[in-house]
Formats: sequence, structure tokens, C-alpha cells
Amino acid sequence: MAQVRPGEAAVVHDLIGIGFGPSNVAMAIAVSEHNLRVGGREALNARFFEQQPRFGWHRGMLIDDATMQVSFLKDLVTLRNPASDFSFLCYLKSKGRLVDFINHKNLFPLRVEFHDYFEWAADKVDAMVSYGHEVVGITPATRGGVVEHLDITVRSGEGLALHRARNVVIGTGLRPFMPDGVERTDRVWHNCDLLTKVDGLDGAAAAPTRFIVVGAGQSAAENVAYLHRRFPGAEVCAVFSRYGYSPADDSGFANRIFDPQAVGEFFAAPEDVKRRLMDYHGNTNYSVVDIDLIDDLYRQMYQEKVLGTERLRFLNVSRLTDVRETPAGVHTTVQSLVTGEETRLDADVVVFATGYRPADPLGLLGDVAERCLRDDAGRVRVERDYRIATDPALRCGIYVQGGTEHTHGITSSLLSNTAVRVGEILDSLLGRGLTSGADEVRTVAGGTGSTAAR
Repeated sequence: MAQVRPGEAAVVHDLIGIGFGPSNVAMAIAVSEHNLRVGGREALNARFFEQQPRFGWHRGMLIDDATMQVSFLKDLVTLRNPASDFSFLCYLKSKGRLVDFINHKNLFPLRVEFHDYFEWAADKVDAMVSYGHEVVGITPATRGGVVEHLDITVRSGEGLALHRARNVVIGTGLRPFMPDGVERTDRVWHNCDLLTKVDGLDGAAAAPTRFIVVGAGQSAAENVAYLHRRFPGAEVCAVFSRYGYSPADDSGFANRIFDPQAVGEFFAAPEDVKRRLMDYHGNTNYSVVDIDLIDDLYRQMYQEKVLGTERLRFLNVSRLTDVRETPAGVHTTVQSLVTGEETRLDADVVVFATGYRPADPLGLLGDVAERCLRDDAGRVRVERDYRIATDPALRCGIYVQGGTEHTHGITSSLLSNTAVRVGEILDSLLGRGLTSGADEVRTVAGGTGSTAAR
């Protein structure tokens, strides 16, 4: 691997973004609109690094008929700037589908369409991002005991480069979660890989005869419906610990938990109130399924029972206790939570729709992490403006777009709040007065800093 070369100049960025998913695309748009508005030396010098070769957001789950669970009005910009040229409506206009969408009378676009909107928006700010660039380390640039800059080491096909920033915003997204002891393989999948892995089955010597899907949330139900439709000769078994899928509470009053002002209210609430709010409203977002999809699956199951052609099976109040892959398939054991009875069930593929976990925001920070403060429960302390609380000697800002449920509530890291969240981060950056001219250069000892080409 190429070594970092010493003694070369580096642009001092006002902001470096780590990751370029929807959250940091929205951040780039907010910076772009700010720069267009103010111009000159008041503009923010920002750069984003994304390890993927191009923009992508849960590509493995872009099932052709799956829809968004949030209104199109909660796009990357509208709640922050309704007049933005980066809105979903502007996207529709550019694609010649605005009138058709209006006639559709639906607030919830297809997921594949919203992904195309994200790509469209990302392309409009692609001068600010370097794809195929992975941030591998962050170190403090200390002067007189004070840290005013962070040095970010970035790896690409050209080797390593060092970039210096006054602020960073971490938007590295979520990580697929698998149960303890279960590894992802060619036959044991996480649902994030669904479409990619399914395509690999097309060349198999024999068509699949049984799938097992583990989980009780929206993704699990979508996986069950998709596999049942895609493989008409296969049995699809859903395994979950409940009696059935639970519907999402998307009523108008409950949806207030996703209002922008709910973030501030949650942040200011005492810890016991925060816990109660999470318990009260977890059914707006976690392990719940759209009622229309629940009805469709139940209708299909009942129809197959009537016709005597049961391919859709629901093993409820149960759990998968053993998963062993063999050259011929996957051996599993399903245990009833009521009786303890165990049933052996062989399958061609087991899909774990077991959700995601936020990445550790301190995972990349190295020695900088020691300067980040934690609460009594050992969790990262995050201020209202999404800046990690640090010791006074660290004066640069470390902002996070994710992993803030314990401080900011359910809404804080979801797409519902993205436009408002990046606006608040931008306001914080500007309010702290840490802007510079784009041409300011510092010599970085021990590294090369070049604004890498995309």
C-alpha cells in the first residue's frame, strides 16, 4: 500500500463529510445552497468522501413494488427550504413525471423511484464528493495543547492522502445486524443483500424449493412477499416470535413523534420521560409492517389453504435456534416458544431480516475518541446541534448523523428529519464562526493533502 508522503500542502476544509448516503447528500446540498447565497469568502469549503464507487442506498432492498414509509415531502430539502431546486418535485419535473405523480394521488413513492431521486440529487453536487475513497483514520492536529483541526487519512486507488478539517460530519449509516454466531454466506443472507443474492440463484442447477425468512418487521414481510412471487415453485416460511406481524401506527397524532420540534422536546426531556416516549412510540418505526402488506400476505395464505396449495407458511411464536450450512442447503431448527418443541427445517436459503445497528461514531476517531465525553450509561454525549460533546481543548466540531436516539429520539436520524437536521448542523457551523477562504492552505507534517479527484 502506498505510504503517505511528508511535507506537502493541504487545503484546510471547513467541513469534511465521511460517507455520502442520503444524510450527507442533504448536507452537501445545504452547503451548496449556502455558498450560492453568500458567495466569496463567506462560502464554506466542504469535501465528502464515500468508499462506494458511486451513490447507493440499500440497493439490495429496491424491490420493484416496495414503497417509501415517509411522505415525499420529507425529501432531502423541503422541510428546510421549500423553494429548493433539489426537491423531489423538481426531480419529477426534470423527469417529465410531475403531472403523472400528481394524478397518482399518493404521498408515498416507490422506493426505487426515491433512490433515483437520491442519485439525481447526488449527481447535482458531485463536485463536492470523492467516490472510491475510504476514511481510515482521524487524528488531532494539536498546537499548544489545543486541537483546532483534525487530520483525516483517506485511502483510494491512488494510495493514502491526508486532509485537514475544522469540522467533520459523520454519516456512515447503519450496519446490518445478524444474530450471535450467525455469519452471512452464499446461503445465509441478511435482507440488505436480497436482490444481489437472488440474482445469483438464476444460474443454479436446480430451482430453490424452500426459503426461510426470519424477522417480523417491514423488511421481513417485504422479503416474504417478494420471494413468494419471484419463485412460484418454492415454499416460503416466515419465522418470528410474535403471533403475527404488527401494523405500524401511522396515525396523525402518533406521527407527531416525527415532527422536527419533537427532536428538541425529546432532547430536553428527563431520562425517565425519554424511556417512556421510546416505549410508547416504538410501534411507529420498529418491527412493524404496513397494514396493506399484512392484509395481502394473510389473504394469500388463506387462499392457498382453501386451494390446498400452501407455499406460504408462518411459523409464529417461534425462533430459529440452529443454522448450519451444508453443500446442499441450510439445516435449521425452529423452536416453539410455547412448548419448546423443536422442528428440523431444511432450506435452500435463510434470510435474516433482523435489522440494523448504528455504526459506532467513535470508531474512526482513534485518539480523538478519548476527548469525546460520555454520559453515565457510557453513551456518547451529543449536543442539541448534533455535535459530539468534547473536552474544551478540542475546538473543532465532530457532528454525527446517526446514533443519536438516546439523546434526540426516534426521529433524529431518520429520513423524516434529514432536511431539518442538516440545516441545524449548518447553522451550528456558521454560528461557531469557523469558516475560511477556500484558498487557505496549511503545511501538514507527515502527510500529503490534496483534494482528491472524484
